[in-house]
Amino acid sequence: AYLTGNLSGLVLTDANLRGADLTNAYLYCANLRGAKLINAYLYAADLSGADLFGANLRGANLSNANLSGAYLYCANLRGANLEDACLYAADLSGANLSGADLSGADLSGADLDDADLSGADLSCATMPDGRTND
Repeated sequence: AYLTGNLSGLVLTDANLRGADLTNAYLYCANLRGAKLINAYLYAADLSGADLFGANLRGANLSNANLSGAYLYCANLRGANLEDACLYAADLSGANLSGADLSGADLSGADLDDADLSGADLSCATMPDGRTND
């Protein structure tokens, strides 16, 4: 599936978008609760303010994506590519980020309470407290 254009506010609750190409998609404040986005390609997508509660983004490519203010509570981002992604003030509490590539990502102001970051690459990432990892 290939979706493009202005998809802001779109309701895709529990949608099966496995492997979908959402490159540069504008999904501002979209409802993707419980969506299956396994191995989806979301390079440079705008998901700011999106509701991704419990979404499965395992192995998804979210590099250079804008996830500022996104709600990713209990989302599965295991092995996802979030390189250089903007996660400013995103709620990642309870999220599975094990093995994820967060190198260069902006996590300033993000909520990482109870998030699983085991094996995640946080090199050069800006952490919630504003400091940058080496």
